[in-house]
Amino acid sequence: MRRRGARFWLAGVAGRLVLGALFRTVRFESSGEEHFRPLVEAGRPFIFVLWHGRLLPLAYRHRGEGHVGLVSRSEDGEYIARVLEGWGFGTVRGSSSRGGSAALRELVRHLRAGRTLALTPDGPRGPRQRMKLGALVAAQLANVPLVPVAAGARRAWWFEGWDRFLVPKPFARVRIAYGPPHEVPRTADPEELQERALRLEAELNRLLDEVDRDAGTR
Repeated sequence: MRRRGARFWLAGVAGRLVLGALFRTVRFESSGEEHFRPLVEAGRPFIFVLWHGRLLPLAYRHRGEGHVGLVSRSEDGEYIARVLEGWGFGTVRGSSSRGGSAALRELVRHLRAGRTLALTPDGPRGPRQRMKLGALVAAQLANVPLVPVAAGARRAWWFEGWDRFLVPKPFARVRIAYGPPHEVPRTADPEELQERALRLEAELNRLLDEVDRDAGTR
């Protein structure tokens, strides 16, 4: 067990060093920040929602801001958690298949304590770019809005897992687009939650098309 912990620690340190060196060469451009900046200025927490495959550039862009991410309890999730924690994120461990109820309660506690979340509602296993309800339920319980965000890169490596994970190449231009906040009424029933999930899914995919088109990948 001690060796396993040391392996994760070393991998986290190495990952942060390599990724930090890579991202220092990357040029970020963003649009739509006016959609979430008033929430930050008002001290109101919210939930960033993003597709799992675009996690890496967005996590780096928002490093050091004290946000909290949900990471699976798998071995792959452990590596991701070590990198995120090194970038100043808090992490909650769990997923829809393992520890989901406890993770949801912990996420809501963070929101009520004033911390913003970053959630990937198609993770940790997909299907890719399909919205699950967990983020909406957390927003409903904590009475906070959801802010969709997408990232694309003109030059990138694409890993052929279920999520087509994007890693920008050195000196790439990364485009980020933020959408307007989505509120979830406390009175919304399961049918309305599903309808709102489909609308948020469509908005996330629209933002993804926008950043990929601007970055020249489509």
